[in-house]
Amino acid sequence: MPSAKVLEQKKQQVAELSEKLNSAVAGVIVDYKGTSVADDTVLRATLRNAGVDYAVVKNTLLTLAIKGTALEGLTSVLEGTTALAVSKDDCVASAKILSEFASKHDNFSIKGGFLEGEVISLDKIDSLAKLPSREVLLATVAAAFQAPMASFARAINAIVEKDGEAAPAAEEAAEAPAEEAPAAE
Repeated sequence: MPSAKVLEQKKQQVAELSEKLNSAVAGVIVDYKGTSVADDTVLRATLRNAGVDYAVVKNTLLTLAIKGTALEGLTSVLEGTTALAVSKDDCVASAKILSEFASKHDNFSIKGGFLEGEVISLDKIDSLAKLPSREVLLATVAAAFQAPMASFARAINAIVEKDGEAAPAAEEAAEAPAEEAPAAE
């Protein structure tokens, strides 16, 4: 039987893990067994730079943290070595980085994940990983908003240029009758 001090520490770990899961918009659970220290160090640095919190977790603690929540469906994947990557503001970062890492390392695999409080399938995690980065998506949206305005500006410019070419001919036509008028008098 564990001591009261150990039980209190574990309760605190479960509470911290629950808070981390509740504040995250997305997360991915992976099996890291057999990953070298060098590869793990590179992976952790990449995730940290993307704002993703990555940590090895005990299956029992994670099971207790998700018990009674919408994430309880992840219990079935909590076997073997488990690490959890969560992001508070980027839905794609953890899936993108971990999927790329898994594709290059045979001993590293994705077990499951969640998005905005809902358990998602491995196919959906793969789909998230294939999405362009946030910056690319924002640039695409900006270009979509800018395109109609740019087309309108080009159309107005074409009209001005067309009128600009017609204007000298109109001026010459207006000057000719004026010159003829004094001669007629």
